[in-house]
Amino acid sequence: MLSRLMPREGNFFQLFNAHAERIVEGARELEGLFATFDDLETRAQRIDGAERAADKITHETITLLHRTFITPFDREQIHSLITRMDDILDLMQDVAESVVLYDIRRVTPEAKQLAEICQMCCARVKTAVSLLTNVKQAEAILKTCEEIDRLESDADRVMRAAMSKLFRDEPDVKQLIKLRSIYELLELITDRCEDVANIIEGIVLENS
Repeated sequence: MLSRLMPREGNFFQLFNAHAERIVEGARELEGLFATFDDLETRAQRIDGAERAADKITHETITLLHRTFITPFDREQIHSLITRMDDILDLMQDVAESVVLYDIRRVTPEAKQLAEICQMCCARVKTAVSLLTNVKQAEAILKTCEEIDRLESDADRVMRAAMSKLFRDEPDVKQLIKLRSIYELLELITDRCEDVANIIEGIVLENS
């Protein structure tokens, strides 16, 4: 009786795409923050707005998951995908808030580069998510996921070089601690993008 009252298949793909739009919106603001390093509070507020909008989408997705009898793919994968996507924006919010709260006065080329890689990763997350509606596009999806993995490796290399330079050349201990935290948060964004790519790869391989 209960199963008759529950929706058979909710529009999860529409929610995934809406969330991915917010991720890209936040990533663009984050890249702009480090590229120009001005109007920091306004950019942080915009990222916060994207994060709050994404939170609502995440909540809506999980609510729909509990109310839907038949889902387009594994329920655990749906939950993991939307929560990992949400983690990306949470970290962007952490970066923007940290820049403001730490009163960082200057930005390094390495931070700019990491923010650029984050933006590229997030753009590919959006692409991979948009392709999920048709598993016949498996090859294109997997290629996009491989690009995310490559960008995450690039971010690892940039961060290692940035840390080495920071500990070698930065005389101000407070500045060193602040920048190390920013580098680590930016690199974590690419890690979460890679997590999303891994989940999407699993969905494609199981359903194609």
